[in-house]
Amino acid sequence: MSNEKSRFVVSADWVEKQLGAPEFRIVDASWYLPAQNRNGAAEYAGGHIPGAVFFDQDVIAVHSSSLPHMVPAPDVFAAEVGKLGISDTDTIVVYDGPGIFTAPRVWWLFRTMGAKNVFVMDGGIDGWKKEGRPLETDLPEPAPATFHTNFNPYAVTSFEEMRGIVSTGSKQIADARGAGRFTGEEAEPRAGMRSGHMPGARSMPSGTFSEGGKFKDLASLRRHFEASGIDLSKPVVTSCGSGITAAIITLALHSLGHEDNTLYDGSWTEWGGREDTPVVTGPAATGKD
Repeated sequence: MSNEKSRFVVSADWVEKQLGAPEFRIVDASWYLPAQNRNGAAEYAGGHIPGAVFFDQDVIAVHSSSLPHMVPAPDVFAAEVGKLGISDTDTIVVYDGPGIFTAPRVWWLFRTMGAKNVFVMDGGIDGWKKEGRPLETDLPEPAPATFHTNFNPYAVTSFEEMRGIVSTGSKQIADARGAGRFTGEEAEPRAGMRSGHMPGARSMPSGTFSEGGKFKDLASLRRHFEASGIDLSKPVVTSCGSGITAAIITLALHSLGHEDNTLYDGSWTEWGGREDTPVVTGPAATGKD
């Protein structure tokens, strides 16, 4: 059983067998940082998994905020995914480009809004194409559906709550940004932002949870948390650059049966972009800090 995988992650083989099944919905959640020189919407139009709809993480979001892709109000989310033909009772599979990159954020959003049967596809569309699986370029015209939300407010942490967590140490903080950004040795990709991390945070770079676009097995995930100094018997808040890759840690936590976790939606864009927040540089302290 040592190579047991997450119950929330499905293989491309399984997805291909389900294509066209009733109440089975595929969602392309590809999103990229400017430095990656890739465009999720353009790639989707150029070829996607048959029947997949495109979930634009910057559109299905709060537009009144200066922060990127913040969690939308439940009624806004319901209206948008309803237009994509997705109901809360469907089996929903989310994928991205390289695999285990931006799909977990949309997996987390669907679950936070009340959908129960949501999965992430291993390997991404890159892996799907490499294996020569079917693609289509037609843009689907799904019949509108009704998505009944059952929003879980606990899943999302606000700035004020995060400030309290940092000052009291009430929750462990797992940071998904790269190690250089965490220590402050590397500049943030967004201009005008301080480098470093929140006091007490642990570094868990998002890329370390997968290999070749596939999510690591449960034993490896568990070891990763232990090595980072995260106690899985205690509450955790996840964070990253802008709230997207933090969900990779969230996916790992839920995969290991850890339910007492929440995601800091504003993440470093909010925390590091302010002048009134404590920022620490250097590696995370080890042991009890």
